[in-house]
Amino acid sequence: MEFLSDSPSPRIAILGFGYIGSCLGAALAERGMSVVGIDSDASMIAGLRAGRRAVPEPGLAEALAPLVASGRLACTTDYDALEDADVVLITVGTPVDGNGALLTAQLEEVCRQLAPRLRPGQLVILKSTVAPGTTRTLVVPLLESGGLVEGRDFGLAYCPERLAEGDALAQLRELTVVVGGCGPGSTAAAARFWKAALDVPVRIVPTADIAEIVKLANNWWIDANVAMANELARFCALFEVDVMEVIAAANSLPKGDGRVNILRPGAGVGGPCLTKDPWMTWRTARDRGVRLRTVETARRVNDAMPEYAYEVLRDGLAKMGKDLASARIAVLGAAFKNDTGDLRNTPVTGVVRALLAAGAEVRIFDPLAEKELIRSQVGGFPVDDLDQAVRGADAVALLAGHRQFRDLDLERLRRRVAMPCLIFDGRMHYRPETIRRLRGLGFGYRGIGR
Repeated sequence: MEFLSDSPSPRIAILGFGYIGSCLGAALAERGMSVVGIDSDASMIAGLRAGRRAVPEPGLAEALAPLVASGRLACTTDYDALEDADVVLITVGTPVDGNGALLTAQLEEVCRQLAPRLRPGQLVILKSTVAPGTTRTLVVPLLESGGLVEGRDFGLAYCPERLAEGDALAQLRELTVVVGGCGPGSTAAAARFWKAALDVPVRIVPTADIAEIVKLANNWWIDANVAMANELARFCALFEVDVMEVIAAANSLPKGDGRVNILRPGAGVGGPCLTKDPWMTWRTARDRGVRLRTVETARRVNDAMPEYAYEVLRDGLAKMGKDLASARIAVLGAAFKNDTGDLRNTPVTGVVRALLAAGAEVRIFDPLAEKELIRSQVGGFPVDDLDQAVRGADAVALLAGHRQFRDLDLERLRRRVAMPCLIFDGRMHYRPETIRRLRGLGFGYRGIGR
């Protein structure tokens, strides 16, 4: 059986139309394909049909609206829409429990819905992050429960999602897709699909298990690298040297196939992946008798950064003669990642809660996040604009490096805050010339390792 004919415009169904699913749907429909997004969240589907943004990804709402209006992209809660698809992409959430174990309820449910609707020749591609072996030992039996046989009647491949929030739509058009099929026919069909559908490079690996580990390895590396950067920042602070100068020089060293690449420190790590996937990796290894100590260490280092950011801010105010208990703090940026409005597991929550516990008044402005979500998930007092946030502030804490905050009018800012005012740089990584200008205007400045 040949999976996925050479049709230049295969019909695509996406199971799970949240962040990854909707970004993929937009990218594929923009390329002229017929796409249907299927999700059990009826309110979310209704919002998409009405042109409302479902996830806080820059440019996504603007991309989705005309595609939905044109009919190239449909959204539904009806699983029967699967029957017309040539390719089925699975992008449901795969959370972990408190001990790092993969929770597969959503994945199992969509596989049970898909199994009786599979037809010969269809290609199924799993993109949800899973523990090694899940495609082979869980997904295959569930899909075969409908009567068809993987490799004979339908194809199945694992292709990890590796997008960076804030840049997802651009990355979908250029990022290499890793393909690991359950057999040679499935691998070849998945590779053909991605090359034709998005015209991106494809990296074929021998098995689905390898492709599953690729995703875990990517996020394990990122989390560990950020943890090193954060500890390096704390080390540099002991000697009153600028960690960004150290990182820039250290990264000039050739090593392996590239160069040393220490990432940037910050007030913490958040989001749905870096806080979860390393623990999934750790738990999978622990269940097989191996303890991954780098995962444990990196997670604890990064989880401790909101408290450290609070301490740096508190000490910076104290050196300026200001008591945090009576201070007004303007927090600029509540999202876990620059240039997104995503509040999932944002480390800003930890900083804000520590400030509030110390008695400070905290006003929060994030132009990309919804005020009510900030109020419920982060705390403090969300405001409508920058002026409201900074008026009378004793400290301005930049905790997300949104574009809107990169070129602040410092003279205007000076007239609105309570001088002397502390600028706390938790994510902006200001250049030395900007820091000198801030100090020249009478601001105090503190950063992570700066």
